[in-house]
Amino acid sequence: MLRIFSTFFLMLFMSSNTLLAESIGIYTHRQPFLLEPILQAYTKKTGIEFQTVYAPKGLATRIETEGSNTKADLVLTVDISRIKELADTNLLEPISSKIINKNVPAHLRDDGDTWTALSLRARIIAVSKERVGREAITTIEDLALPKWKGKVCSRRGSHVYNRAVLASLVAHNGYEAAKEWTLGFVNNLARRPQGNDRAQAKAIFTGQCDVALMNTYYFGKMKYSKDHPEQREWANAMEIAFINQNGRGQHMNISAAGILKGSKNKQLAREFLEWLTSEEAQAIYTETNFEYPVNPKAQFSEEVASWGKFKMDKLPLTEIAEQSPNAQKIINEIGW
Repeated sequence: MLRIFSTFFLMLFMSSNTLLAESIGIYTHRQPFLLEPILQAYTKKTGIEFQTVYAPKGLATRIETEGSNTKADLVLTVDISRIKELADTNLLEPISSKIINKNVPAHLRDDGDTWTALSLRARIIAVSKERVGREAITTIEDLALPKWKGKVCSRRGSHVYNRAVLASLVAHNGYEAAKEWTLGFVNNLARRPQGNDRAQAKAIFTGQCDVALMNTYYFGKMKYSKDHPEQREWANAMEIAFINQNGRGQHMNISAAGILKGSKNKQLAREFLEWLTSEEAQAIYTETNFEYPVNPKAQFSEEVASWGKFKMDKLPLTEIAEQSPNAQKIINEIGW
């Protein structure tokens, strides 16, 4: 009898440890400071841990090389082109989730069901509150006008955020028009492209330039920064200008996710994605990360809502991704 009970408790202990050891492997382009609040919330809710690898470059090649030996279950990207690249190289498993299909509008999901958007970010024009004001610029095309010569700051054009903007211009206006815009934009730069979006805000604050391209969530992160109080000053020196409101609407990009074919925990990964698109998780995206939710039922945070309502560009994201190589070609040729 003692042996029976000992065996029973040993099995119970092993089963308990198995449950406690459940984890999801993630490869991601997302910076840790944006991802951690969401992962921590899910761990607190479910006990499931995460093994996360931040890989800003070469992720598709790494996943393809690892194949069925990969330790990752999910991939999280920061750009439509990157998630489409993974889908096109046949590295993603169909998600097959009625919950996600209900939570996320169809134009923010893959037609082949291999990926879903998780959040939206608007790449707006940041303007000097003192020297310009948001009314001075109404379209992204304006940034190529001679009136802005020596007043524009930007990170490198080859960064995925800027490349997506240019890809949208190719899709909307054609290759030659987008190339002409890029030439005018580069001629208007106050300094060579450098730094991240925060660096452009600092440049506006110090008077190096008056306008810059920026994702909205950087504005929120700087405005409420605890570790870097100087960034609050940078944010207070600028305003957000939503663009092309009398035409096609504001350019949007996404963070997105897909389940890897080599995943050993597909069901766990699927359940996590379902939660990420829920109103609960979408509230974290907007409250903590200052991003826009993809779930139409999710409420904006007070800060995000304070930036105002705007019309979004409804160009299918896959069309932007398809023009990414043409955008890069222009960037290389013009020298952005």
